[in-house]
Amino acid sequence: MMTRSQNQCALKAWKQRLARERGHKRAVVAVARKLAVIMHRMWLDGSSFRFSAGSDAPAGGGAEVLAMAN
Repeated sequence: MMTRSQNQCALKAWKQRLARERGHKRAVVAVARKLAVIMHRMWLDGSSFRFSAGSDAPAGGGAEVLAMAN
């Protein structure tokens, strides 16, 4: 996912910075864990996926978790 994507996003930028500091393999595992935590939180509170944590997010939804991804 992070190597084939042509679009730049906050998660990819975070992974690239982490890869420079810690290495590619650790960065891939960190991104996978971050995505798993986000998906688990979405599953628990029943929120739906939003690519960006915009201002139209409902209160109590997964906006806090998505904001942590940045």
